[in-house]
Amino acid sequence: MRTMQNWLDSYSSDHQNPTNQRLHWICVPPIVWSVIALLWAIPVPANFLRPGSWAVLAMVAAFYWYWKHSHRLAAALLIAFVVLGLITNTLFVQLGAARLCELAVAVFVVAWIGQFIGHKYEGRKPSFLTDLSYLLIGPAWLMAKVLRKLGFQQVT
Repeated sequence: MRTMQNWLDSYSSDHQNPTNQRLHWICVPPIVWSVIALLWAIPVPANFLRPGSWAVLAMVAAFYWYWKHSHRLAAALLIAFVVLGLITNTLFVQLGAARLCELAVAVFVVAWIGQFIGHKYEGRKPSFLTDLSYLLIGPAWLMAKVLRKLGFQQVT
């Protein structure tokens, strides 16, 4: 099994261009939010599950994957998931499922356009095109940088 540091190092090697890195800071969090929001809007059986249950299930699965690879990163990403979940729930209540979906799709498309522009500057294809697991590494890569800025020398 690859270590989280192996994943992060590999991801870093595909993201050396400063413009691409800035675009990742701008685009990855909205992509994560838009996926959560789209999952949040999936209808659930009444009296059985609450709105957002599919999103929570996906966040728990992602957290589990992160936890297997790095407890510190998983804990930090769990905080981010909780914040994104609270924001999404507020928007769901205010906008309803249909408008939340429309907003999430628009954010998703615009953010992915930004990602592909960044990779045009990089001159390399996005990492996830070689391994879908890299879709989980993008948020972890950014969170590892945040943790280092906060003084955590060992983030994995």
